[in-house]
Amino acid sequence: MRTTAAAAGLVLTAGLSLVQASTAQAATARAAAPCEGTYTIVVGGTGSSWNNDGFTGNIQQHVGYPTTIPNGASARAGVNELNRLVRDQRAACPGQHVKMGGYSLGAAVVHIWVTENWQTFDNVNAVLIADPKRQGGPGANGGSVPFGGIVGAPLAGADRYFGDVPVKTICHWDYVCDESAGIWTYPNNHIVNYPNDFNMDFHNDSANEQWYNGAWYPAAW
Repeated sequence: MRTTAAAAGLVLTAGLSLVQASTAQAATARAAAPCEGTYTIVVGGTGSSWNNDGFTGNIQQHVGYPTTIPNGASARAGVNELNRLVRDQRAACPGQHVKMGGYSLGAAVVHIWVTENWQTFDNVNAVLIADPKRQGGPGANGGSVPFGGIVGAPLAGADRYFGDVPVKTICHWDYVCDESAGIWTYPNNHIVNYPNDFNMDFHNDSANEQWYNGAWYPAAW
């Protein structure tokens, strides 16, 4: 158990990039997004930055937040910035659909945002790639990695409190989002097992499902 806990404390230290950016940098780079079509906003994982997070496609906004150390404080900062950006956009474009995506630590940020905001924000969907807060379904051997008190709230823990928001979760033989995959799968599987999932154009605005180890499951699995 002690070994698992220690590994869990380190398990999000690899991201798709090694550059960190501050929220101030993201704010400086942000331009007003048009109200036409879907407003797509993405959140990178540990070590990523607003301009180097691995996401591709028709994206209007990349979220900048402190990503050097994956803990409750960094997750909270990401949630706060994501909330500010999407609500500013919604105020400017009330009828626009919002599609948000996140990877690893960034998936936890989006997960937390949905849990905290689904009752007050509609016309939104989420795509969670390698979510450390993923709650496994029946037979999934406990679901996500048990970070516990190592990283602190709100990053710690697993749940599926998404209300009526359509959420697509993707986890493939990856210890970060599935403890049963085994620590030996990290970091390789966490980095290479999602080659096509970072293109946000591949995910529709109403997807409400789970992809787990290559198989499809309904959202309530």
